[in-house]
Parts: sequence; C-alpha cells; structure tokens
Amino acid sequence: MGIAVWALIAYIAIIVIWNGVLKRNIGEAMLIGFAGVCLFGGTRFFELAWAGLADAFAEEVVFAALAFVFMGYLLTKLGLIQEQVAVLNSVFGRLRGGAGYVSTSAAALLGGPSGSGSGISASVGSVTIPWMIRSNWRPDLAASLVAGNAGLGISIPPSSSMFLLLGSAAVAPVLSADQLFVPALVGGLWTVAYRFVVVFVWVRRHRIAATDASDILPLRAALRAGWTSLLVYAGILVPVLMTLDFGVALMESRVGEAADDISIVVWIPVLTVLATFAVAWRRLPRTGRAWSELLGDMAPRYAVIGATLFFAFAAAASLGELGLVDQLTTIMQALDAPAVVIATLVGLLLVVIAAPLTGTATIAAVGGVAFSALTAAGIAPAAAATAILVFASTEGASPPGAAPIYIASGIAQVDPARTFGRLIVWFVVPTLVMGVLIAVGALPI
Repeated sequence: MGIAVWALIAYIAIIVIWNGVLKRNIGEAMLIGFAGVCLFGGTRFFELAWAGLADAFAEEVVFAALAFVFMGYLLTKLGLIQEQVAVLNSVFGRLRGGAGYVSTSAAALLGGPSGSGSGISASVGSVTIPWMIRSNWRPDLAASLVAGNAGLGISIPPSSSMFLLLGSAAVAPVLSADQLFVPALVGGLWTVAYRFVVVFVWVRRHRIAATDASDILPLRAALRAGWTSLLVYAGILVPVLMTLDFGVALMESRVGEAADDISIVVWIPVLTVLATFAVAWRRLPRTGRAWSELLGDMAPRYAVIGATLFFAFAAAASLGELGLVDQLTTIMQALDAPAVVIATLVGLLLVVIAAPLTGTATIAAVGGVAFSALTAAGIAPAAAATAILVFASTEGASPPGAAPIYIASGIAQVDPARTFGRLIVWFVVPTLVMGVLIAVGALPI
C-alpha cells in the first residue's frame, strides 16, 4: 500500500479513537486527524498543511453547510417545525397510527436543512413522541421510530454530509453538487418511502388506533395557522427547478452564459434562510440583546460543526496531495469483484464506522475512499455518492453509540436497550440493502 493509504488508515483511527473511544468532540478529532495526515508528508508537512487549508478556505460548500445549520436552528427556535407538524397532523391524524406518519414526514422535511440526526431526534421527537404515546403507540416503538428516522438528516439533501462528500479529493473532480442533488434526493425519498412502509406494518402489527379527534385541527384551521411555515422550502424548490431543462433554458434566456456561473450550492441556503426570516419575521428578536442571546445559543453548534467541516475538507485535500485517489483505485481494481460485492463491502464498512461516529464524521473519514471503491467497480459517480449517503444514514439507528437513540429514549422515558434489536432489524439492515440496490441500479435514481 502507498503512503496515502497508510495516512488514511491513521486518519480514520485518530477520528474513531478521539471521538468514539475518548468521547471528545468531532471537531477536535478532525483537527488532530488533519495534522496526522500532514505528518505522513515528512518534510512536506507544511506544504501539505497549506494545500489543505487553502482548499478548505476556498470551498463554497462549507458556507452552504453552515447556512443550513443556521436554518435548522431557526426552524426549531422560532416554532416553525411545530406548525409544520400541525399541518401534517390534520392530514394524517385520522389514520390509524397517524402520529407515526406525521413524525416520519416531519423528519423528512427537516432532514436536509438540519443535516443532523440528533437535531431531528430532538426537535421532531419532542413534539411527536408525546403525541404518539397519547395516540396508543408504545413508548419504545415511538422512540424507535424517531431514532430510525434520524438518518434522514444524512440521506436527504442538501445535508452537510452531502457537502462533505462533494468536497473530498476523490469526488470533487468528477461530480458537482448540481449533478448529485436530484439523484441524492430520489435516493433519499426511497428511504422515506421505506419508513412509511415500516409505520404501516407496525400500526397493524401492534394494533395502533387512530388519533383522538380532540388532538386534530381541521386542515383549513391548521393551514390558516401554519401554512406559511411550509414556504421556507421554496428556497430549496426554486434552485432545484432551475437545474432542470426548462429552468436552465429560462435562466439562459435571461442572463445568457452567466447562468453557468450560478451555483445551486450557494443559492439554496441563501434563499432558504431568507425565506425563514420572511416567514417568521414577527418572531425574530427586536433588540440587540435578544439577537445576542439567539446567536449565543447557536454558537456552540458552529464551534463543532464549523471545525468538522473545515478540517474535513482540509484533510481530504492533503490526502489528495499524497496521491490517495490513484492508490485506492489501484487497490480496488486489484480486487476484481462484481459491483454488487464491492457495494456490499463498502456499505458494511460505512455502517460499522457510522455506529460509533456520526454520519457526518463517517463521510468525512471514509466517504472519499468509498466513492473511489465504488466507481472503480464500474458504478456511476452519482449512484455511488447517493449510495454512500444512504449507507451513512444508519448513524441514527446504529446501537449502541448513536446519540439519536438516547435522545428519543429520553423523551419517551424508556430504556434505550429496548430499541436496539428493533433498530437493527427494521432500519440498519434494510438501509444497507437499499444502498446496495441504488449502487447497482436496481433502485432507479
């Protein structure tokens, strides 16, 4: 193996030990991992470090990912997610187990903007778990569903994990955000559809009844009170439409060749944050002190997430300078196994690593390697990247280290161990299978 592969092994080991064993935050792990990679350059240490830092500073996806963290925070802090749940409740609440469908829908809506399994588990779970329990769901079932749905923060774009993957040295030269967004969205929707099937089966298996009529607002009333909360997603819808054929033609007719310079990665977070401000204008702080408190509450998230994103991109660039892509391609080509075997092995690797780490940390550590392995086996770049995001989305449901399990169990006031077996059988294994099917083209994207 080449020196870049050894550097990658050391990089993964540092992250797993620092974050998974020593329980230090992932931001620190990424910084130390970056320094460890540069050490493999020997006398080129500072050259590699500068190349990595320069690349990270130039990445527009770092800005995009941080902007989405801000949006997800605002949705929860300003009460918009609760209004979205009320609207969904008016649609699904009369169904047997309707609260489960609402919980799944809310997790899907918040998935991309949040990009965080823990964020979904906390925000959606705090509203829907008590409601599910009131509507005849067992507490351990409610906690299992919310923890299982937490992975939608990884599999549904635009997530910070998607941006991390796009910024890796292996992916950046062959796949752009514009090329990945729609395939990743379709892949994410497959995982959402499967979760609706899970709810359907659980409702009948455990004989869960419909929600009490007193907990359901009429659709008109719910829309009248909270329809504006759904407008924040126009910030995602509009740029996505502009990537389709008619959207491209429209933009070119208005701005000419300059349309090629319009970045969906930049405009999605810009428009979604602006839409959130517009929708929640009356709820925004009105004084400098109130703004300071709002931003102060959010600052710790940026301290960790910002460092994670920045040093992940820096390490990816430094590994690229060491020749990682070429060395991994050579190794994977030597395996000479069918694509389905390679996809399964890669999926298992990502699932195992995602168990002690977050999906974001998993993508940062091995996303580029997984992409190189899959594409070397003949899998199309967009399918490979989408499968990787699906594999990593098991982070919310992988016991015993997944934080969403403990968040959801705490809200439901149940022993987390009661959810472990159910999560593996109903979420981890099926998600692995879906990722493999996406990679080999059996599930179209």
